This record gives sequence, structure tokens and C-alpha cells, in this order.
Amino acid sequence: MAVVNRLLRSTATPSSSILSKTFSSITSNTDRRPLSPLSHSSLHLRRDPKDRNVQWVFLGCPGVGKGTYASRLTALLGVPHIATGDLVREELASSGPLASQLSEIVNQGKLVSDEIIINLLSKRLEAGESKGERGFILDGFPRTIRQAEILEDVTDIDLVVNLKLNEEALLAKCLGRRICSECGGNYNVACIDIKGENGSPGMYMAPLLPPPHCASKLITRSDDTEAVVKERLRIYNEMSLPVEDFYRSRGKLLEFDLPGGIPESWPKLLQALNLDYHEDKQSAAA
Repeated sequence: MAVVNRLLRSTATPSSSILSKTFSSITSNTDRRPLSPLSHSSLHLRRDPKDRNVQWVFLGCPGVGKGTYASRLTALLGVPHIATGDLVREELASSGPLASQLSEIVNQGKLVSDEIIINLLSKRLEAGESKGERGFILDGFPRTIRQAEILEDVTDIDLVVNLKLNEEALLAKCLGRRICSECGGNYNVACIDIKGENGSPGMYMAPLLPPPHCASKLITRSDDTEAVVKERLRIYNEMSLPVEDFYRSRGKLLEFDLPGGIPESWPKLLQALNLDYHEDKQSAAA
């Protein structure tokens, strides 16, 4: 079982159970579109640090592995992993009022609007609070300065982990993603072997293959085409990189270059986070 030694210091702040400002007041500057009434709900996020667990954010290009490493850390730290991408996919599968609008956005590789994301995130956080959740790791939010400002207004983010990966490896990794249509397990059929040159280190990432009972049930996400992946990366670089500067200027950004696959990257990420973790070799290579 994991043994955890958390050395990261949480920032002390006054406690508050509701949003101190409405989203409309945050976005009232003339250079921004006002938010629609849909997103004026309250995010019940701010808590006294002694009454909660860690509140972290994972940043990084689409497909870099935010979900993989965030999921492992949430299991280790005992907090929920909240991925806005999962919230969007759940809404798509529900055939709810936003499903058709989201389907068009996702299939074109565009970013989902702040209004929709905040609405979905609000509902997820409220549901978690009613179940007694304390703390979280956010994955896929914030993606814009506007979202980062909204989040900062309602809660205290302790740490922002920015995962980085060689772009050639990133593209191959995205195109190799597969999902089991039955159990929902995530796998990757790409074998990435990049030779080092001009002083740059090489990289090897073995495929993450499914167990035999899932092998015949693998499907590819509709948005994992080369054109869509490249468009997602372009939009990320245009809109989300400033978010890194936003948190860097506040001393909360941890830059982490993935050196390879999970077996190589996981122990080094834990070391960077000042976390001690002991597990058997089989689970380490999963």
C-alpha cells in the first residue's frame, strides 16, 4: 500500500462556502464577452486548508497524459480526479440539451466555450460536495486566462503541474489512443522510439496494450485524427500557454518534462512533487 509523505505547503486563506463574485462581474471588462446566464451559478470551492485535502491543477497539451498521472495521484492522495474532458463526453453520451452543440465543437477539435465548461464543472463540484469530497485534482481546466481568473476568484489552488512532451511523441501518442468499448479502459497501441540528436535526448515509450478480454473491443475516439490533433495543439498553444505564465507569475507552476512512458516518468514525477510512494513492480509498470 502507498506510503505518502506530503511536504507541499497549502496556502492559508479565509474560508468561504460560496462564490464571492458573480461570473458577470469577473468578465465585465470591455474586451471580453459577458457570460451567458447559464454560467452564473456558484462554484462552492473555497475551504479552509485544514478542512480539505490538496487542490491541484494539471496543465499540458491534449494527449500529454494529464488524465493518466492525475488519476494515479488522486488514488494516492485520496481526492477526486475531475477531468473536464470526461464531463464533456458524459454530456455527449447523455443526449442532453448540449449534446449536439458539443458534438460539433469536439469533432472540429475546437475548445468548448467557458460557459459550457463552467456549467458542467459547477454541477460536478456540487455533486462532489454533497458526497463529502474534500480537495481535487483538476484536469483540463483552466485552459484560458479567463477560466484561470474565475477559478482563482473562488478557490485556492495549491499547485499547478505542467506536463510537457516532445511534439513528435505527442502526436504519435494521440493517434495511438484506444478505448475499450465495454469497460472504458484507456490504452495506447503506439510504440514510440525517438532517437536523440543535436544534444536532445532520445525517448522510448512502450505501447500500453489492453488485456486479452479487451483487445477485440478497442475503439478510436472520433476526434483522434491527425488533422484534429494538430488543430487541438494549435489552439492549445494559442490560448492555453498564457495560462502557464499566469500561474508561473504566482509561483505555483511546476514544469515537468516527461522522460518517457509511465515506468520512467511516474517515479520522477513523485520525486518532483516531494511524494514518497512504495508499490510493487507490477503496478508501477501498469
